Amino acid sequence: MYVKCGSLRDAAHVFDKLPGSGVVDQDVTIWNSIIDGYFRFGHLKEGVGQFHRMQLFGVRPDAYSLCILLGERHGYMGYKEGKQIHGYIVRNVLNGDPFLETALIDTYFSCGRPEDAWCLFKELEDQSNVVAWNVMIGGFGENGLWEKSLELYLLAKNKNVKLVSASFTSIIRVCCRGEFVSFGNQVHCDAIKVGFENDPYVCTSLLTMYAKCQLVERAEKIFNQVPHKEIELWNAMISAYVGDGFAYDALKIYKQMRLCKILPDSFTISTILSSSSIFGFYDFGRLIHTELVKRPIESNITVQSALLTMYSRCGNNDDSYSVFSKMNARDVVAWGSMISGFCQNRQYKEALEIFRAMKGDGVKVDSDIMASIISACTGVEKVESGCVMHGFVIKSGLEMDVFVASSLVDMYSKFGFPDRAGNVFSDMSFKNLVAWNSIISCYSRNGLSELSISLFSQIVQHGFYPDLVSFTSVLVAISSVAALLKGKSVHGYLIRLRTAFTFDLQVENTLIDMYIKCGFLKYAEHIFQSMSQKSLVTWNSMISGYGSHGVCFKALRLFDEMRSSEITPDDVTFLSLLSACNHSGLIEEGLDLFEVMKTEYAIEPRMEHYVNLVDFFGRAGRLDDAYSFVKNMPIKPDRSIWLSLLSSCGNHYNVELGEMVANELLKMEPSRGSNYVQLLNLYGEAQLWDRAANLRASMKEKGLKKTPGCSWIEVRNKVDAFFSGDCSSPRTIEIYETLSSLKRNMVKKQDNYESEVL
Repeated sequence: MYVKCGSLRDAAHVFDKLPGSGVVDQDVTIWNSIIDGYFRFGHLKEGVGQFHRMQLFGVRPDAYSLCILLGERHGYMGYKEGKQIHGYIVRNVLNGDPFLETALIDTYFSCGRPEDAWCLFKELEDQSNVVAWNVMIGGFGENGLWEKSLELYLLAKNKNVKLVSASFTSIIRVCCRGEFVSFGNQVHCDAIKVGFENDPYVCTSLLTMYAKCQLVERAEKIFNQVPHKEIELWNAMISAYVGDGFAYDALKIYKQMRLCKILPDSFTISTILSSSSIFGFYDFGRLIHTELVKRPIESNITVQSALLTMYSRCGNNDDSYSVFSKMNARDVVAWGSMISGFCQNRQYKEALEIFRAMKGDGVKVDSDIMASIISACTGVEKVESGCVMHGFVIKSGLEMDVFVASSLVDMYSKFGFPDRAGNVFSDMSFKNLVAWNSIISCYSRNGLSELSISLFSQIVQHGFYPDLVSFTSVLVAISSVAALLKGKSVHGYLIRLRTAFTFDLQVENTLIDMYIKCGFLKYAEHIFQSMSQKSLVTWNSMISGYGSHGVCFKALRLFDEMRSSEITPDDVTFLSLLSACNHSGLIEEGLDLFEVMKTEYAIEPRMEHYVNLVDFFGRAGRLDDAYSFVKNMPIKPDRSIWLSLLSSCGNHYNVELGEMVANELLKMEPSRGSNYVQLLNLYGEAQLWDRAANLRASMKEKGLKKTPGCSWIEVRNKVDAFFSGDCSSPRTIEIYETLSSLKRNMVKKQDNYESEVL
């Protein structure tokens, strides 16, 4: 009585006062009661101690004693102990007890030994024991052997085992996990045939299965057909709506439940708060919190963690911290909610402070929190903090966790340390697709495009299939080196996988960008025309592509078409248009677009827009207007502005203004060699050789050099880069010999042509 009423201390007091000899201390039932009490309240060591003490007193454990031990798996019972109890059962001829054998089968499954469970099940004397069948069906499902569970269910039907409510819930749960919706339909029919169509447990399981398989209408039908709905069914329906993204329906069902005077439990509140946080229903979530204040459920740690998450995701860290500060017991979920909330709202310093407080509180860090903290180190842009966290990861034994390691790869990538990122990736014992995507993106971001492209082909070799993130990352790498053949190969692979997933808008945008940068505008046009949906990025990419390929009028026509499609242009759109007009010499059109950008769309010009305006004035020969424009700019001109104006001075031989502009440029960056080159070019164009010679001497004295020009070419699926004056290529001799041969052939052809003409 004391054990069942929750007072273990009183139960232990009564037990200790029992006589030390006689019939009482030989009664196994009394021993079982106190052992069960200790186990029930989590005092495993004391419970096992009483079990051994009972045997010292000469009391033999019965089947129920062993069932108590087998029922505890978390602190004491493992595979070794289970085998020992199994041996004891055989030696003492206790086999044949259905409860004991079922408990032993369940223990084997919980220890991940389905083979031992199956062997024991086959030896059962009573093959009609439905509890054993239920444990077997559920056990195979728990161990991922879903097909075995389905086979066993069919076998139970063939053997005419009388199935009960738990039989159906077990097999439906397996269908839900393995998403065997067709088999689940069959089980549903079986449940109706034997009269379980309104059983609350069966209905809840069916509802959950249909929702997991995204058949919400069927889940609703089951929900509506049950006349008397228990809290579990309401919870299942709310959870179904939230899981399938029907937030408003979840709130509607919750309100309906309240109208039916059903009091929500912690699971209901947690689920509805989760819905509020996912879909940003801050006011509704706050209303739920207000209702909770009147009930003791507010102090439930699961509910408090859900409140923390809701407030954090809705961007209100003050409210989330208020809930956090009032919590009596903070588990790892609560700490994690606070940290992820701060990270989500870009309050990285606060996230790191909470993490330090968590360590001070002695809470063990999990992989989710560690991944968030590594992200926070990236956010505060302190590589030292990131390295410290890397050390903490190693000390905590989390370096093998794939999500933590992927976060480290991403952090080192953003800090510009691809070698360290590569080391973390290489040390990972298990690499999932997220890890592969992280390292491909890392190498692409840090200028190691060839390495990024080569890793993409290894994804399939390691048993994974690239997803849309993989394709986007590798296409960005291909674009940076203009490797057209590789780009076409990836595009072809995408087309072959079209049945696996539909093209993502971002992937299509990246394909357009790749073909434009590789010089194949027609391919980009074809993708653009075939797209069912176009974002602002899509239009901008295509307009920019037309501009960079010198077809400005197509860019202007596309801009008109874009506005007709009710897509509002942004600053990038106008930058692409101004650049296109600039390259094509359409000065008046460019100046008109600049005015449209400011007046019609109220877009504040950036430095890049001003550069184009200066270049417009320069191309028109209006250098004084250009200089006046620069002097009156609302923002301070940077290097690109002065370089553009200096280049125009060179084109129009305006040495006086050119020197003034060059002085402004040299004041800004006196040690940059390329700044002097533009002035040298100006002196050369004006044939002021003395000034040019003096400037060269000054550059030589300061040790300044011009950054060499670069070009590249793709031959036989390989990209080779060449720098001006560089002879480091392993094929330099072969290249120059080929050039000499071509030159000789051209001279020879020219001589032959001239002789034929004469």
